Amino acid sequence: MSEGNILIVDDDPDITEAMKLVLEDAGYTIQAGRDGDAAMRLIRKCKPDLIILDVMMNTPQEGFSLSRQLKKSPEHKEIPILMLTSVKEKTGIDFKSAAGDEEWLPVDAFLDKPVRPDVLLEQVKALLAK
Repeated sequence: MSEGNILIVDDDPDITEAMKLVLEDAGYTIQAGRDGDAAMRLIRKCKPDLIILDVMMNTPQEGFSLSRQLKKSPEHKEIPILMLTSVKEKTGIDFKSAAGDEEWLPVDAFLDKPVRPDVLLEQVKALLAK
């Protein structure tokens, strides 16, 4: 029995595969997309219980745009979003403090890459328990 259906949206196949292995080993069902367009198709198809979302994909802010789009949608606004990114490492900007701001960064949690498997699992469990 699946612990939950999780969608990973990240353009880095190595990161996606690593998270997929950790999460599947913990009993989660995983879908993956490489950008916002693929994510929207998968969201409509598989109705995830949680979305793990990168920031920088086709554009440097694609993840921000997708999170805003999802949280404004009556159909998708209740899906928790875990933003997982290396944007702090690349820009020096710490977005973690803005997580949850409905206008700027409407996500439920924010983790910096690289993330340890135990930290990822702990955050996933917490978001799915809400």
